Amino acid sequence: MSKFLKLHNISKTFETSKKLKVIKNLSYTFNKGKIYSLMGPSGSGKSTLLNLISLIDNPSNGSIKFNDHEINYAEKEENDKFRAKKIGIVYQQNNLLPDFTSLENIYLARLSINNDKDLAISKAKQLLKKIGLSNRADHYPSQLSGGEAQRIAIARAIINDPEIILADEPTGSLDMRTAKVIFNLLKDQKRSDRLIIFATHNRFFGNKADCLLEILDGNIKSSNG
Repeated sequence: MSKFLKLHNISKTFETSKKLKVIKNLSYTFNKGKIYSLMGPSGSGKSTLLNLISLIDNPSNGSIKFNDHEINYAEKEENDKFRAKKIGIVYQQNNLLPDFTSLENIYLARLSINNDKDLAISKAKQLLKKIGLSNRADHYPSQLSGGEAQRIAIARAIINDPEIILADEPTGSLDMRTAKVIFNLLKDQKRSDRLIIFATHNRFFGNKADCLLEILDGNIKSSNG
């Protein structure tokens, strides 16, 4: 298995009325070919950790390496390109663009790395078929059910064939039956050259990962893998 993502002594402190240290000297190595779940109470640092891994946010201290290449946070443009090409993100509230159709929400993500609109539309249509929502291509997010919107969000996340999929509570706002459909779609994205990490409050889904990481007080307290 490939040791793909290495976190070394990373910390994240937010400056509010007082300093709030959310991630505390966390070190861990993630392998490709595995699905990891992050579990812990609200405020334990799950979402903050995903934001650091996705390069949306920078750690206050420590280093993050992908394939032994250490991220330089001064190179914001390069990091943005890396995220667009290599990382697919799924949020709890799907974050679809309300004024764009399902098809447009998916193919626009492809244009961030390749300005070939025809190719982007073709790939988006293939993904819509794959997730069983070809009949929703021209529907806007407000016209979709919660489960349909989340399936569109997953299609958007994988259109660039990412090496990493990060999902922050992807089933958190769904009923259990729909949540299982979404989780299985996410699980179907597993392959030997890809890393998947998802945060969840639901132990049923957490236990279905290859490796469950318990996060408490800003650090990994236990791991089954």
